[in-house]
Amino acid sequence: MEAGLLRIGELSRRTGVSPELLRAWERRYGLLHPVRSDGGLRLYQARDLERVLRMQQHLTEGLAAAEAAVLVAENESGSEGLAFDPVRVRSDLGSALEGFDESAAQAILDSVISSTTLDAMLSEVVLPYLHELGLGWERGEVSVAQEHFATSVLRGRLLGLARGWGRGYGPRALLACLPGEQHDLGLIAFGLALRSRNFRIAYLGGDLPIESVAGAADVVEPTAVVLSAVKPGPFRTFHAELKDLASRHRTFIGGAGADEAEAKEIGATLLSGGPVEEADRLAELGA
Repeated sequence: MEAGLLRIGELSRRTGVSPELLRAWERRYGLLHPVRSDGGLRLYQARDLERVLRMQQHLTEGLAAAEAAVLVAENESGSEGLAFDPVRVRSDLGSALEGFDESAAQAILDSVISSTTLDAMLSEVVLPYLHELGLGWERGEVSVAQEHFATSVLRGRLLGLARGWGRGYGPRALLACLPGEQHDLGLIAFGLALRSRNFRIAYLGGDLPIESVAGAADVVEPTAVVLSAVKPGPFRTFHAELKDLASRHRTFIGGAGADEAEAKEIGATLLSGGPVEEADRLAELGA
């Protein structure tokens, strides 16, 4: 099978949509455009995966299936021939957000979602922009109000994309920020990347007591517990609690505050790369 092409079973596993429903969407609405292998197998492309994910998003917004399929087709048609330029998009997005223009920012994000993949949106637009925003704030070029506004808009949009990310049939990941940690956008992006790889996400948010994470893990029984912090303090402060958690559940730590030595001491696995890269790694590990 050619790289990047999926059989319907794999497409089903990645999206949480049954093969029967995928075939129905293809037959009734022309949602999917499979190609044929030399042996006659129907193989699906990355675009098909994105169409199914967009279809699911529209359904969670309350649209009927026929309406959702039309909207997916219209968005894709409107994006034909438009080159995706992440540098230009980040610049336009920054101008809108730092100018407190939410409508313009949402329109830019709408265009990105309709013209590229979720992975590209995260790794080439949202996360690099947030890095640039943080550097601008450190240099005094971005005000506290601008930083708060930008992160608030982006958090809302990412959580909108996350609606229904706990559904499906794949492995379950429990995500949380450590006590005192409120910076959760990287963790949300990681959850979205995992969701596109067929994980089901249980997201607890920021500033979680370790005992609360452990209690949730005991109930959810996830295949992976992922904890994040920007500063190293929480990992050291709650070392004993984290070690106990890692002895009971497969635990991963990430964020700028995590390091290899601390991960080994806790008995966890370090996630040192970007959210999309590490989502691939978890999928390969079979977490």
